[in-house]
Amino acid sequence: MIDPIVEMRNFRTHLPDLDGKVILVTGGTGSFGQRFVKQVLDIARPKKLIVFSRDEQKQYEMEQALSTDRYESIRYFLGDVRDQPRLEQAMRGVDYVVHAAAMKIVPSAEYNPQECVATNILGAQNIVNAAISQGVKRLINLSTDKAVNPINLYGATKLAAEKIFTAANSLAGRNGTRFATVRYGNVIGSRGSVVPLFKRLVAEGRDSLPITDERMTRFWITLDQGVDFVLSSLELMAGGEVFVPKIPSMRMVDLTKAMAPGTPLKIIGIRPGEKLHEVLVVQDEARFTIELKDRFVIVPEHITQAGSNVSGKRVSEEFSYISNTNSEWLTSDALSDLVVNY
Repeated sequence: MIDPIVEMRNFRTHLPDLDGKVILVTGGTGSFGQRFVKQVLDIARPKKLIVFSRDEQKQYEMEQALSTDRYESIRYFLGDVRDQPRLEQAMRGVDYVVHAAAMKIVPSAEYNPQECVATNILGAQNIVNAAISQGVKRLINLSTDKAVNPINLYGATKLAAEKIFTAANSLAGRNGTRFATVRYGNVIGSRGSVVPLFKRLVAEGRDSLPITDERMTRFWITLDQGVDFVLSSLELMAGGEVFVPKIPSMRMVDLTKAMAPGTPLKIIGIRPGEKLHEVLVVQDEARFTIELKDRFVIVPEHITQAGSNVSGKRVSEEFSYISNTNSEWLTSDALSDLVVNY
């Protein structure tokens, strides 16, 4: 077992030089986008940091919250990833793009499949086309464990998006925009995650906490780690890679013990589209996967044109990275110290 306060990985070992650069983040008013903006301005002085999203109210609230001189380089750009001409306007003069916009709620995607496809798949292609046409240097796409062997529509659309961004390196040509993907699991404290839900139920005085299955396990990463991992992958990428962080697992029953000791559990059963365990690297990807100290890098050799910027050892052909067989685990006591800040 590991203690997350001591051993949670620091992904700031490889950070790009962002001083004087123009950076755009799609979905910039979401949990990741807002933390991304703050952390970038903690470590760099970009020329412009463009927040691209379609929600004017969230942009207004974000602008009011970040109104000091420290945030004077932020620009707020209303637009939708479904609108390629608007994306092209937003990307003029942009050096780096971080693509975090997506339709993410699994039940919403299942009942509104055309909307999920329009945002996550067609929107991904719009992002590619706009980035290439405007001469963006590098683009990182945010993906999810649900894209691996997907069993719900959200996961299927994110898998399609991964393929679109990987193939885009060939579309852009040898000296064009470079595209890569980061793929990770649950983010502690993000909107829609189970931690805020459990906190709300505890605050309401519920006499039990719902859990789908006592065997269920999940990978965990913090928002700060997620941002750092994206930035370090932006520095390491050559084009075509999928970067997967080494992060700990936890049993969901241990999460409930950490957040509400002594509270009974109510088993509600696995929901449609939900997995018992999370997979971040499937065995069929093993032959293209390199292991580094803090991450795995899936390098599709038939796509990457410039050659990988990473060097490490190849994993075995039987390798897979799954939450229930992970070698690193969080204890309930250790996690309780972590989630209190989220």
